[in-house]
Amino acid sequence: MIYRIKEKFWSWGTNFSINDENEQPVYKVDGEAFSWGDKLSVQDMHGKELAFISQKLLSFKPRYEIFVNGSLFAEVTKELSWFKQKFILDIPGPNDYSIEGSFWEHEYTFMRKGKVVATISKDLWNWTDCYGVETIEGEDDLTILCACIVIDQVLHDDDN
Repeated sequence: MIYRIKEKFWSWGTNFSINDENEQPVYKVDGEAFSWGDKLSVQDMHGKELAFISQKLLSFKPRYEIFVNGSLFAEVTKELSWFKQKFILDIPGPNDYSIEGSFWEHEYTFMRKGKVVATISKDLWNWTDCYGVETIEGEDDLTILCACIVIDQVLHDDDN
């Protein structure tokens, strides 16, 4: 499946639209404008919350939690590295993803069990942040999309 994540140009807080490969809206992301740390609600097109992303403050490394149905479902942590950007998408059990990419090239790959299961690439010629995300069949697309939003938030924090 191919998705396009696009940050909205005019909005209070951090807001994104997520479209499918046919440019049809699939999800929307509504960020709180005034909060301690990033807080983002991932919703279907009817406004039903499917996941909630919350930045964990007072952490040595950038860390975000993903909640589904009010319960902690996964955690995304930026790993310390010199030349590559590395993240861990920690899901309970043996389903963790390792995410590796380049800040300069804006390309990231999601690996699980030694296999590439998703890729992200950033469109550099856009007014707002815009990403193409491709996932293989059978993966948890919503969780991967949440991790993409987290990577964007972390990169913006690094810029500041």
